[in-house]
Amino acid sequence: MPITTDPVPATHFSDPDAAVACVQQLYQQQIEHLRGAMQRFVAGEDVPERVRAFYPYVRLHTTTVARADTRLAYGFVEGPGTFETTLTRPDLFGHYYTEQFRLLRKSHGVELEVGLSTHPIPIHFSFAEHDYVEGTLTPERRMLMRDRFDLPDLAAMDDGIANGTWTRRPGEPQPLSLFTAPRVDYSLHRLRHYTGTAPEWFQNFVLFTNYQFYIDEFMRLGHAEMANPDSEYIAFVEPGNVVTRRTGLPVQDIDELGAPPPRLPQMPGYHLVRRDRSGITMVNIGVGPANAKTITDHIAVLRPHAWMMLGHCAGLRNTQQLGDYVLAHAYVREDHVLDEELPLWVPIPALAEIQVALEQAVADVTQMERSALKRIMRTGTVASTDNRNWELLPDNTPQRRFSQSRAVALDMESATIAANGFRFRVPYGTLLCVSDKPLHGEIKLPGMANHFYRERVDQHLRIGMRAVDILRAGGIHRLHSRKLRSFAEVAFQ
Repeated sequence: MPITTDPVPATHFSDPDAAVACVQQLYQQQIEHLRGAMQRFVAGEDVPERVRAFYPYVRLHTTTVARADTRLAYGFVEGPGTFETTLTRPDLFGHYYTEQFRLLRKSHGVELEVGLSTHPIPIHFSFAEHDYVEGTLTPERRMLMRDRFDLPDLAAMDDGIANGTWTRRPGEPQPLSLFTAPRVDYSLHRLRHYTGTAPEWFQNFVLFTNYQFYIDEFMRLGHAEMANPDSEYIAFVEPGNVVTRRTGLPVQDIDELGAPPPRLPQMPGYHLVRRDRSGITMVNIGVGPANAKTITDHIAVLRPHAWMMLGHCAGLRNTQQLGDYVLAHAYVREDHVLDEELPLWVPIPALAEIQVALEQAVADVTQMERSALKRIMRTGTVASTDNRNWELLPDNTPQRRFSQSRAVALDMESATIAANGFRFRVPYGTLLCVSDKPLHGEIKLPGMANHFYRERVDQHLRIGMRAVDILRAGGIHRLHSRKLRSFAEVAFQ
Protein backbone atom coordinates (compact mmCIF):
# COMPACT_ATOMS: atom_id res chain seq x y z
CA MET A 1 0.00 0.00 0.00
CA PRO A 2 1.29 3.52 -0.79
CA ILE A 3 2.42 5.66 2.11
CA THR A 4 -0.04 8.56 2.29
CA THR A 5 -1.20 11.15 4.80
CA ASP A 6 -4.17 10.37 7.01
CA PRO A 7 -7.52 10.51 5.18
CA VAL A 8 -9.16 13.92 5.17
CA PRO A 9 -12.95 14.20 4.87
CA ALA A 10 -14.35 16.62 2.31
CA THR A 11 -15.60 19.94 3.67
CA HIS A 12 -18.37 22.19 2.36
CA PHE A 13 -18.03 25.95 2.27
CA SER A 14 -20.24 28.97 1.71
CA ASP A 15 -17.33 31.37 2.14
CA PRO A 16 -14.94 31.45 -0.88
CA ASP A 17 -12.05 32.70 1.28
CA ALA A 18 -12.48 29.80 3.69
CA ALA A 19 -12.62 27.36 0.78
CA VAL A 20 -9.35 28.68 -0.65
CA ALA A 21 -7.76 28.53 2.82
CA CYS A 22 -8.73 24.86 3.01
CA VAL A 23 -7.21 24.24 -0.44
CA GLN A 24 -4.02 25.90 0.76
CA GLN A 25 -3.90 23.75 3.91
CA LEU A 26 -4.51 20.49 2.04
CA TYR A 27 -1.99 21.30 -0.67
CA GLN A 28 0.72 22.28 1.81
CA GLN A 29 0.14 19.11 3.81
CA GLN A 30 0.51 16.95 0.71
CA ILE A 31 3.60 18.79 -0.56
CA GLU A 32 5.32 18.55 2.84
CA HIS A 33 4.57 14.81 2.89
CA LEU A 34 6.30 14.37 -0.50
CA ARG A 35 9.22 16.65 0.26
CA GLY A 36 9.92 14.99 3.59
CA ALA A 37 9.96 11.55 2.00
CA MET A 38 12.15 12.77 -0.84
CA GLN A 39 14.65 14.34 1.55
CA ARG A 40 14.95 11.02 3.40
CA PHE A 41 15.33 9.18 0.08
CA VAL A 42 18.10 11.55 -1.09
CA ALA A 43 19.84 11.09 2.27
CA GLY A 44 20.02 7.35 1.56
CA GLU A 45 17.23 6.11 3.79
CA ASP A 46 15.25 3.09 2.70
CA VAL A 47 11.71 4.00 1.60
CA PRO A 48 9.96 0.61 1.68
CA GLU A 49 6.78 1.52 -0.22
CA ARG A 50 5.60 4.06 -2.78
CA VAL A 51 5.04 7.51 -1.28
CA ARG A 52 1.98 9.24 -2.64
CA ALA A 53 0.25 12.59 -2.22
CA PHE A 54 -2.86 13.96 -3.89
CA TYR A 55 -4.05 17.22 -5.41
CA PRO A 56 -6.92 19.04 -3.69
CA TYR A 57 -10.16 19.38 -5.63
CA VAL A 58 -13.16 21.70 -5.62
CA ARG A 59 -16.57 20.32 -6.52
CA LEU A 60 -19.91 21.95 -7.22
CA HIS A 61 -23.31 20.27 -7.52
CA THR A 62 -26.31 22.12 -8.86
CA THR A 63 -29.80 20.94 -9.80
CA THR A 64 -30.92 24.07 -11.61
CA VAL A 65 -30.22 25.75 -14.93
CA ALA A 66 -27.78 28.63 -14.59
CA ARG A 67 -29.23 31.96 -13.52
CA ALA A 68 -25.98 33.80 -14.09
CA ASP A 69 -25.31 37.40 -15.06
CA THR A 70 -25.15 36.72 -18.80
CA ARG A 71 -22.90 39.73 -19.38
CA LEU A 72 -20.07 37.62 -17.99
CA ALA A 73 -18.29 35.03 -20.10
CA TYR A 74 -17.36 32.89 -17.08
CA GLY A 75 -18.25 32.20 -13.45
CA PHE A 76 -21.16 29.81 -14.00
CA VAL A 77 -21.96 26.32 -15.27
CA GLU A 78 -24.46 25.79 -18.06
CA GLY A 79 -26.89 23.46 -16.31
CA PRO A 80 -27.56 20.82 -13.65
CA GLY A 81 -24.84 18.37 -12.70
CA THR A 82 -21.67 17.80 -10.74
CA PHE A 83 -18.61 19.80 -11.73
CA GLU A 84 -15.07 19.39 -10.43
CA THR A 85 -11.43 20.30 -11.00
CA THR A 86 -8.14 19.58 -9.30
CA LEU A 87 -6.15 22.52 -7.93
CA THR A 88 -2.48 23.34 -7.47
CA ARG A 89 -0.20 26.11 -6.23
CA PRO A 90 -2.76 28.07 -4.16
CA ASP A 91 0.14 30.34 -3.17
CA LEU A 92 0.29 31.45 -6.82
CA PHE A 93 -3.38 31.12 -7.78
CA GLY A 94 -5.02 32.07 -4.47
CA HIS A 95 -6.61 35.32 -5.70
CA TYR A 96 -7.67 33.64 -8.93
CA TYR A 97 -9.32 30.74 -7.09
CA THR A 98 -11.06 33.13 -4.71
CA GLU A 99 -12.60 35.06 -7.62
CA GLN A 100 -13.75 31.88 -9.40
CA PHE A 101 -15.26 30.50 -6.18
CA ARG A 102 -16.98 33.82 -5.46
CA LEU A 103 -18.60 33.91 -8.89
CA LEU A 104 -19.78 30.29 -8.61
CA ARG A 105 -21.40 31.08 -5.26
CA LYS A 106 -23.02 34.21 -6.70
CA SER A 107 -24.30 32.39 -9.80
CA HIS A 108 -25.62 29.22 -8.19
CA GLY A 109 -25.90 29.79 -4.44
CA VAL A 110 -24.69 26.30 -3.59
CA GLU A 111 -21.88 25.21 -1.31
CA LEU A 112 -18.42 24.38 -2.60
CA GLU A 113 -16.95 21.03 -1.65
CA VAL A 114 -13.19 20.87 -1.05
CA GLY A 115 -11.24 17.69 -0.44
CA LEU A 116 -8.38 15.50 -1.64
CA SER A 117 -8.71 14.03 -5.12
CA THR A 118 -7.48 10.65 -6.29
CA HIS A 119 -4.99 12.28 -8.68
CA PRO A 120 -1.39 11.89 -7.43
CA ILE A 121 1.05 14.80 -7.31
CA PRO A 122 4.17 13.90 -9.34
CA ILE A 123 7.30 14.21 -7.23
CA HIS A 124 8.89 16.66 -9.68
CA PHE A 125 6.04 19.10 -9.12
CA SER A 126 6.62 19.11 -5.36
CA PHE A 127 10.15 20.51 -5.51
CA ALA A 128 10.74 24.03 -4.26
CA GLU A 129 11.92 26.69 -6.75
CA HIS A 130 15.65 26.03 -6.34
CA ASP A 131 15.59 22.30 -5.52
CA TYR A 132 17.54 20.06 -7.91
CA VAL A 133 17.63 16.88 -5.87
CA GLU A 134 17.89 14.42 -8.76
CA GLY A 135 21.37 15.64 -9.59
CA THR A 136 22.70 14.31 -6.29
CA LEU A 137 21.38 10.78 -6.82
CA THR A 138 23.29 7.86 -8.29
CA PRO A 139 21.83 6.26 -11.42
CA GLU A 140 20.65 3.34 -9.27
CA ARG A 141 18.83 5.64 -6.82
CA ARG A 142 17.28 7.61 -9.70
CA MET A 143 15.92 4.37 -11.11
CA LEU A 144 14.59 3.35 -7.69
CA MET A 145 12.91 6.76 -7.38
CA ARG A 146 10.54 5.71 -10.16
CA ASP A 147 9.32 2.87 -7.95
CA ARG A 148 8.93 5.00 -4.84
CA PHE A 149 7.36 8.21 -6.16
CA ASP A 150 4.81 9.15 -8.81
CA LEU A 151 6.28 10.70 -11.95
CA PRO A 152 4.49 13.04 -14.37
CA ASP A 153 1.85 11.16 -16.37
CA LEU A 154 1.25 12.71 -19.78
CA ALA A 155 -2.15 11.02 -19.96
CA ALA A 156 -3.32 13.38 -17.21
CA MET A 157 -2.08 16.50 -19.00
CA ASP A 158 -3.75 16.58 -22.39
CA ASP A 159 -5.73 19.59 -23.63
CA GLY A 160 -8.94 17.71 -24.41
CA ILE A 161 -11.07 20.07 -22.33
CA ALA A 162 -9.70 23.19 -24.02
CA ASN A 163 -9.88 21.56 -27.46
CA GLY A 164 -13.50 20.53 -26.97
CA THR A 165 -12.67 16.85 -27.50
CA TRP A 166 -12.94 15.69 -23.87
CA THR A 167 -15.55 12.95 -23.37
CA ARG A 168 -17.09 12.32 -19.97
CA ARG A 169 -17.14 8.76 -18.73
CA PRO A 170 -20.29 7.48 -16.92
CA GLY A 171 -20.47 8.89 -13.40
CA GLU A 172 -17.54 11.26 -13.94
CA PRO A 173 -17.97 14.93 -12.92
CA GLN A 174 -17.88 17.57 -15.62
CA PRO A 175 -14.86 19.88 -15.65
CA LEU A 176 -14.79 23.27 -13.93
CA SER A 177 -11.52 24.39 -15.48
CA LEU A 178 -9.75 24.13 -18.84
CA PHE A 179 -6.68 22.65 -17.16
CA THR A 180 -6.15 19.90 -14.61
CA ALA A 181 -3.66 20.49 -11.80
CA PRO A 182 -0.93 18.28 -13.37
CA ARG A 183 -1.27 20.17 -16.66
CA VAL A 184 -0.85 23.48 -14.81
CA ASP A 185 2.19 22.22 -12.90
CA TYR A 186 3.78 20.95 -16.09
CA SER A 187 3.46 24.37 -17.73
CA LEU A 188 4.78 26.19 -14.67
CA HIS A 189 7.97 24.14 -14.90
CA ARG A 190 8.23 24.74 -18.66
CA LEU A 191 7.86 28.50 -18.18
CA ARG A 192 10.93 28.58 -15.94
CA HIS A 193 12.87 26.67 -18.57
CA TYR A 194 11.84 28.68 -21.61
CA THR A 195 11.71 32.22 -20.19
CA GLY A 196 14.29 32.08 -17.39
CA THR A 197 11.87 33.62 -14.90
CA ALA A 198 9.58 32.21 -12.23
CA PRO A 199 5.83 31.99 -12.94
CA GLU A 200 5.22 34.26 -9.95
CA TRP A 201 6.53 37.23 -11.92
CA PHE A 202 4.22 36.85 -14.92
CA GLN A 203 1.69 39.63 -15.28
CA ASN A 204 -1.88 39.50 -16.60
CA PHE A 205 -1.11 41.38 -19.81
CA VAL A 206 1.42 39.74 -22.13
CA LEU A 207 3.17 41.20 -25.17
CA PHE A 208 4.95 38.90 -27.61
CA THR A 209 7.57 40.02 -30.09
CA ASN A 210 9.78 38.39 -32.70
CA TYR A 211 12.66 40.88 -32.48
CA GLN A 212 15.22 41.62 -29.78
CA PHE A 213 15.00 45.33 -30.63
CA TYR A 214 11.64 45.46 -28.86
CA ILE A 215 13.08 43.79 -25.77
CA ASP A 216 15.96 46.26 -25.67
CA GLU A 217 13.47 49.12 -25.67
CA PHE A 218 11.23 47.40 -23.09
CA MET A 219 14.26 47.02 -20.82
CA ARG A 220 15.09 50.70 -21.23
CA LEU A 221 11.53 51.71 -20.39
CA GLY A 222 11.40 49.24 -17.49
CA HIS A 223 14.50 50.66 -15.85
CA ALA A 224 13.22 54.19 -16.44
CA GLU A 225 10.04 53.27 -14.58
CA MET A 226 12.10 51.91 -11.69
CA ALA A 227 13.93 55.23 -11.42
CA ASN A 228 10.59 57.01 -11.02
CA PRO A 229 9.42 56.86 -7.37
CA ASP A 230 5.87 57.66 -8.49
CA SER A 231 5.64 54.81 -11.03
CA GLU A 232 2.60 52.54 -10.88
CA TYR A 233 5.03 49.63 -11.32
CA ILE A 234 6.94 48.23 -8.33
CA ALA A 235 9.59 46.05 -9.98
CA PHE A 236 11.21 45.13 -13.27
CA VAL A 237 12.27 41.49 -13.59
CA GLU A 238 14.69 40.05 -16.14
CA PRO A 239 15.84 36.47 -16.89
CA GLY A 240 17.45 34.80 -13.91
CA ASN A 241 14.78 36.49 -11.75
CA VAL A 242 16.97 39.58 -11.62
CA VAL A 243 14.78 42.14 -9.84
CA THR A 244 15.15 45.91 -10.03
CA ARG A 245 12.97 47.52 -7.38
CA ARG A 246 11.26 50.84 -7.87
CA THR A 247 13.16 53.72 -6.26
CA GLY A 248 12.06 54.17 -2.66
CA LEU A 249 10.37 50.77 -2.38
CA PRO A 250 11.16 49.06 0.97
CA VAL A 251 13.46 46.06 0.57
CA GLN A 252 11.06 43.78 2.43
CA ASP A 253 8.40 44.36 -0.24
CA ILE A 254 10.48 42.44 -2.80
CA ASP A 255 13.45 40.62 -1.35
CA GLU A 256 14.37 38.35 -4.28
CA LEU A 257 17.12 39.69 -6.50
CA GLY A 258 18.17 36.65 -8.56
CA ALA A 259 21.29 36.37 -10.71
CA PRO A 260 21.83 36.83 -14.46
CA PRO A 261 21.99 33.47 -16.28
CA PRO A 262 25.24 32.54 -18.09
CA ARG A 263 23.25 32.61 -21.34
CA LEU A 264 19.76 33.77 -22.22
CA PRO A 265 17.00 31.14 -22.34
CA GLN A 266 15.22 30.20 -25.55
CA MET A 267 12.39 32.72 -25.12
CA PRO A 268 13.47 35.23 -22.47
CA GLY A 269 10.76 36.90 -20.43
CA TYR A 270 10.70 40.37 -18.86
CA HIS A 271 8.13 41.63 -16.38
CA LEU A 272 7.01 45.13 -15.47
CA VAL A 273 5.27 44.30 -12.21
CA ARG A 274 2.24 45.88 -10.54
CA ARG A 275 1.01 44.88 -7.10
CA ASP A 276 -2.25 43.55 -8.53
CA ARG A 277 -0.42 41.51 -11.23
CA SER A 278 -1.97 43.69 -13.94
CA GLY A 279 1.42 44.83 -15.20
CA ILE A 280 3.07 43.83 -18.47
CA THR A 281 5.07 40.73 -19.33
CA MET A 282 7.03 40.76 -22.59
CA VAL A 283 8.50 37.65 -24.20
CA ASN A 284 10.81 37.44 -27.19
CA ILE A 285 9.49 34.33 -28.88
CA GLY A 286 12.02 34.49 -31.70
CA VAL A 287 11.02 33.46 -35.20
CA GLY A 288 8.54 30.76 -36.12
CA PRO A 289 5.16 29.28 -35.20
CA ALA A 290 6.62 26.41 -33.13
CA ASN A 291 7.95 28.84 -30.52
CA ALA A 292 4.71 30.83 -30.63
CA LYS A 293 2.65 27.72 -29.90
CA THR A 294 5.03 26.43 -27.24
CA ILE A 295 5.07 29.56 -25.12
CA THR A 296 1.35 30.26 -25.38
CA ASP A 297 0.57 26.63 -24.48
CA HIS A 298 2.27 27.30 -21.16
CA ILE A 299 1.39 30.93 -20.41
CA ALA A 300 -2.28 30.00 -20.90
CA VAL A 301 -2.40 28.18 -17.54
CA LEU A 302 -1.72 31.50 -15.79
CA ARG A 303 -5.06 32.77 -17.21
CA PRO A 304 -3.84 36.18 -18.42
CA HIS A 305 -6.39 38.84 -19.26
CA ALA A 306 -4.97 39.37 -22.76
CA TRP A 307 -1.98 38.72 -24.97
CA MET A 308 -0.94 40.65 -28.05
CA MET A 309 1.63 40.26 -30.78
CA LEU A 310 3.89 43.21 -31.60
CA GLY A 311 6.34 42.40 -34.33
CA HIS A 312 7.52 42.92 -37.88
CA CYS A 313 5.88 41.65 -41.01
CA ALA A 314 6.15 41.68 -44.77
CA GLY A 315 3.75 44.15 -46.34
CA LEU A 316 1.89 42.58 -49.25
CA ARG A 317 0.28 45.67 -50.78
CA ASN A 318 2.03 48.19 -53.00
CA THR A 319 0.32 51.07 -51.22
CA GLN A 320 2.03 50.21 -47.93
CA GLN A 321 5.20 51.96 -46.79
CA LEU A 322 7.96 50.64 -44.56
CA GLY A 323 6.98 51.52 -41.00
CA ASP A 324 3.22 51.31 -41.62
CA TYR A 325 1.15 49.41 -39.08
CA VAL A 326 -1.17 46.47 -39.71
CA LEU A 327 -4.03 45.75 -37.31
CA ALA A 328 -5.10 42.15 -37.90
CA HIS A 329 -8.82 41.53 -38.17
CA ALA A 330 -8.50 38.05 -39.71
CA TYR A 331 -5.84 35.37 -40.05
CA VAL A 332 -4.71 32.90 -42.70
CA ARG A 333 -3.24 29.93 -40.85
CA GLU A 334 -0.45 28.37 -42.88
CA ASP A 335 1.62 27.77 -39.74
CA HIS A 336 0.33 24.17 -39.36
CA VAL A 337 1.41 23.76 -35.72
CA LEU A 338 -2.18 23.84 -34.41
CA ASP A 339 -3.89 21.86 -37.15
CA GLU A 340 -4.49 18.85 -34.87
CA GLU A 341 -5.75 20.85 -31.88
CA LEU A 342 -7.73 23.48 -33.79
CA PRO A 343 -8.94 22.46 -37.28
CA LEU A 344 -8.47 24.97 -40.07
CA TRP A 345 -12.24 25.28 -40.55
CA VAL A 346 -12.49 27.00 -37.15
CA PRO A 347 -12.63 30.78 -37.69
CA ILE A 348 -10.47 33.01 -35.50
CA PRO A 349 -12.58 36.15 -34.94
CA ALA A 350 -11.25 39.58 -34.14
CA LEU A 351 -12.17 40.70 -30.62
CA ALA A 352 -13.71 44.14 -30.54
CA GLU A 353 -12.24 45.11 -27.17
CA ILE A 354 -8.69 44.43 -28.32
CA GLN A 355 -9.18 46.01 -31.73
CA VAL A 356 -10.58 49.22 -30.28
CA ALA A 357 -7.79 49.44 -27.70
CA LEU A 358 -5.04 48.96 -30.30
CA GLU A 359 -6.54 51.51 -32.69
CA GLN A 360 -6.98 54.02 -29.87
CA ALA A 361 -3.40 53.38 -28.74
CA VAL A 362 -2.06 54.13 -32.23
CA ALA A 363 -3.99 57.39 -32.25
CA ASP A 364 -2.82 58.33 -28.74
CA VAL A 365 0.86 57.64 -29.36
CA THR A 366 1.11 59.07 -32.87
CA GLN A 367 -1.15 62.04 -32.00
CA MET A 368 -2.90 61.62 -35.33
CA GLU A 369 -6.59 62.21 -35.97
CA ARG A 370 -8.64 59.11 -36.72
CA SER A 371 -9.11 60.21 -40.32
CA ALA A 372 -5.33 60.45 -40.75
CA LEU A 373 -4.59 57.03 -39.25
CA LYS A 374 -5.40 55.35 -42.55
CA ARG A 375 -2.19 56.81 -43.94
CA ILE A 376 -0.05 54.74 -41.53
CA MET A 377 -2.29 51.85 -40.41
CA ARG A 378 -4.24 49.31 -42.37
CA THR A 379 -6.74 46.84 -40.96
CA GLY A 380 -6.83 43.54 -42.78
CA THR A 381 -5.96 39.87 -43.00
CA VAL A 382 -2.59 38.67 -41.71
CA ALA A 383 -1.19 35.42 -43.08
CA SER A 384 1.24 33.37 -40.99
CA THR A 385 3.43 30.75 -42.63
CA ASP A 386 5.85 28.11 -41.38
CA ASN A 387 8.06 28.58 -44.46
CA ARG A 388 10.40 31.50 -43.90
CA ASN A 389 11.56 31.32 -47.50
CA TRP A 390 8.11 31.19 -49.08
CA GLU A 391 9.31 33.62 -51.76
CA LEU A 392 11.57 30.89 -53.18
CA LEU A 393 8.83 28.34 -53.90
CA PRO A 394 8.40 27.44 -57.61
CA ASP A 395 6.23 29.97 -59.44
CA ASN A 396 5.76 31.68 -56.06
CA THR A 397 2.52 29.74 -55.54
CA PRO A 398 1.67 31.33 -52.14
CA GLN A 399 1.01 34.67 -53.85
CA ARG A 400 -2.29 33.49 -55.27
CA ARG A 401 -3.53 32.22 -51.90
CA PHE A 402 -2.50 35.42 -50.15
CA SER A 403 -4.32 37.44 -52.78
CA GLN A 404 -7.46 35.31 -52.54
CA SER A 405 -7.48 35.71 -48.76
CA ARG A 406 -7.13 39.51 -49.08
CA ALA A 407 -3.98 39.34 -46.93
CA VAL A 408 -2.20 42.64 -46.36
CA ALA A 409 0.71 41.29 -44.30
CA LEU A 410 2.68 38.12 -43.72
CA ASP A 411 4.62 36.84 -40.71
CA MET A 412 5.33 33.54 -38.97
CA GLU A 413 3.75 33.94 -35.52
CA SER A 414 0.62 36.09 -35.33
CA ALA A 415 -1.96 33.53 -36.47
CA THR A 416 -0.52 30.98 -34.05
CA ILE A 417 -0.77 33.35 -31.10
CA ALA A 418 -4.32 34.36 -32.05
CA ALA A 419 -5.41 30.75 -32.63
CA ASN A 420 -4.03 29.61 -29.28
CA GLY A 421 -5.73 32.59 -27.63
CA PHE A 422 -8.99 31.41 -29.19
CA ARG A 423 -8.32 27.82 -28.12
CA PHE A 424 -7.48 28.74 -24.53
CA ARG A 425 -10.05 31.56 -24.17
CA VAL A 426 -7.38 34.25 -23.75
CA PRO A 427 -8.29 37.55 -25.46
CA TYR A 428 -5.79 38.21 -28.26
CA GLY A 429 -4.77 40.81 -30.80
CA THR A 430 -2.07 41.68 -33.32
CA LEU A 431 -0.43 44.94 -34.35
CA LEU A 432 2.43 44.50 -36.81
CA CYS A 433 4.86 46.91 -38.43
CA VAL A 434 5.86 46.57 -42.10
CA SER A 435 9.62 46.02 -42.31
CA ASP A 436 9.92 44.84 -45.93
CA LYS A 437 7.86 44.37 -49.10
CA PRO A 438 9.26 41.31 -50.87
CA LEU A 439 6.55 41.22 -53.55
CA HIS A 440 7.56 44.71 -54.61
CA GLY A 441 11.34 44.40 -54.51
CA GLU A 442 11.83 46.06 -51.13
CA ILE A 443 13.80 43.51 -49.13
CA LYS A 444 15.60 44.08 -45.85
CA LEU A 445 19.08 45.51 -46.24
CA PRO A 446 21.37 46.11 -43.23
CA GLY A 447 21.52 49.90 -43.37
CA MET A 448 17.86 50.31 -44.20
CA ALA A 449 16.88 47.87 -41.46
CA ASN A 450 18.88 49.67 -38.78
CA HIS A 451 17.32 53.00 -39.69
CA PHE A 452 13.84 51.47 -39.77
CA TYR A 453 14.26 49.82 -36.37
CA ARG A 454 15.47 53.01 -34.74
CA GLU A 455 12.57 54.97 -36.16
CA ARG A 456 9.75 52.57 -35.37
CA VAL A 457 10.49 50.19 -32.49
CA ASP A 458 10.13 52.76 -29.73
CA GLN A 459 6.81 54.02 -31.05
CA HIS A 460 5.46 50.53 -31.73
CA LEU A 461 6.27 49.33 -28.21
CA ARG A 462 4.71 52.41 -26.63
CA ILE A 463 1.56 51.72 -28.65
CA GLY A 464 1.40 48.19 -27.24
CA MET A 465 1.90 49.43 -23.69
CA ARG A 466 -0.72 52.15 -24.20
CA ALA A 467 -3.17 49.48 -25.41
CA VAL A 468 -2.60 47.62 -22.14
CA ASP A 469 -3.43 50.80 -20.20
CA ILE A 470 -6.68 51.12 -22.15
CA LEU A 471 -7.64 47.48 -21.61
CA ARG A 472 -6.81 47.65 -17.92
CA ALA A 473 -8.93 50.76 -17.45
CA GLY A 474 -11.86 49.10 -19.25
CA GLY A 475 -12.12 46.30 -16.68
CA ILE A 476 -11.36 42.61 -17.03
CA HIS A 477 -15.01 41.51 -16.88
CA ARG A 478 -15.66 43.41 -20.10
CA LEU A 479 -12.45 42.13 -21.67
CA HIS A 480 -13.13 38.39 -21.45
CA SER A 481 -15.32 37.91 -24.48
CA ARG A 482 -18.34 35.62 -24.83
CA LYS A 483 -17.13 35.01 -28.39
CA LEU A 484 -14.66 32.54 -26.91
CA ARG A 485 -17.26 30.39 -25.14
CA SER A 486 -18.11 26.95 -26.49
CA PHE A 487 -21.53 25.30 -26.15
CA ALA A 488 -20.67 23.74 -22.77
CA GLU A 489 -18.01 26.06 -21.38
CA VAL A 490 -16.14 25.53 -18.12
CA ALA A 491 -16.89 27.96 -15.29
CA PHE A 492 -13.35 29.07 -14.54
CA GLN A 493 -12.13 31.98 -16.67
